[in-house]
Amino acid sequence: MLRAYKYRLYPNKSQIDFFEKQFGTCRFVYNWALDLKSTVYKDENRSISKNELK
Repeated sequence: MLRAYKYRLYPNKSQIDFFEKQFGTCRFVYNWALDLKSTVYKDENRSISKNELK
């Protein structure tokens, strides 16, 4: 049996700023890695592993 829990957060202004910075950084890194993988695949016809991305 699977269970799910939902939580609602009520962050203050400084916590909202922190979350926005963290999510923005995660989005930037994800898009950077995706672009790198796409470029290498297009140019060299090979895939990059997650260890190479690190």
